[in-house]
Amino acid sequence: MSVILPAEWAPQSAVQLTWPRPDGDFAERFEAVEDNFLRLAAAITRFQDLIVACGEDVEGLRARLLAAGCPAARLRLYAVPADDVWARDHGPITVFRNGKPIHLDFVFNGWGGKFDAALDNEVTQRLAGKGAWNTLVESIGFVLEGGGIESDGQGTLLTTERCLLAPTRNPAFDKAHIEAKLKAWFGLGRVLWLKHGDLLGDDTDGHIDTIARFCDASTIAYQACDDARDAHYEDLKAMEAELQALRQTNGEPYRLVPLPLPTAIYDETGKRLPAGYPNFLIMNGAVLVPTYGVETDAEALRRLAPCFPGREVIGVDCRTLIHQYGSLHCVTMQIPSAAA
Repeated sequence: MSVILPAEWAPQSAVQLTWPRPDGDFAERFEAVEDNFLRLAAAITRFQDLIVACGEDVEGLRARLLAAGCPAARLRLYAVPADDVWARDHGPITVFRNGKPIHLDFVFNGWGGKFDAALDNEVTQRLAGKGAWNTLVESIGFVLEGGGIESDGQGTLLTTERCLLAPTRNPAFDKAHIEAKLKAWFGLGRVLWLKHGDLLGDDTDGHIDTIARFCDASTIAYQACDDARDAHYEDLKAMEAELQALRQTNGEPYRLVPLPLPTAIYDETGKRLPAGYPNFLIMNGAVLVPTYGVETDAEALRRLAPCFPGREVIGVDCRTLIHQYGSLHCVTMQIPSAAA
């Protein structure tokens, strides 16, 4: 049986968002976070359809999306409740078995029980029940978040030990068992594990999508740090060395693209927020890159542009999202073509 976990740059039919709740974790910043989501939705719908799990206010939200410039024909809204907005981690992970798409619905337990996630864990099945998915949904009794894995579409998976081996996720399985399961579910030939790499303030135990991303099968963009005075310096330098040691299946090193570390951003209590540039979303014809209103934004966009020929590289201000410790890729989940 042929199994493929497509790369993010594979053709897509839609992107899923889970809309913020007025009474949710962003309640104190709800107007700002909804503005953030409206800008993101407008950028997505320039290129492809948008699927939104949005609670009960479907028509009210539709009106706001239309006012923000989203084409009506590209909006697919469903009254599906959720705890929070992180669709990357509670949305479906799509594979192709013998060419047929399957939505894998893994367990989401709030990043190891840190937060309530019972509603989030039901979003994919509830969307299926509302008709959002024409694709078969297969539930898997294993804790895994989409932000924790990165595929090159050719049988290589990049991930982090801190996340996938965290005892709060799947304590019954060791590294060898987890790797074997990943290979079976995703049709992998190999799994590349990073021991280092993390952003201060991150709740995910080091999701790969915050620190290192495939741009194509031979290129990895990663979160760098060149300031020895910065608290990230030693860990990100250690991760950089790990990436330099990795090899493609042909034995060649990867082309590595270091991204600048965003100028430090803190919340009102003085806690550093997990701003990073690898948390971008690759879509049909575009790459949406989180920006934070800091001086390093322009340089990050400049470095990423050559990695995506034929795609427009677009900055989307995500400074509100990082106040709940995630960013642009964390709130989106792409749906590959023929799988929506």
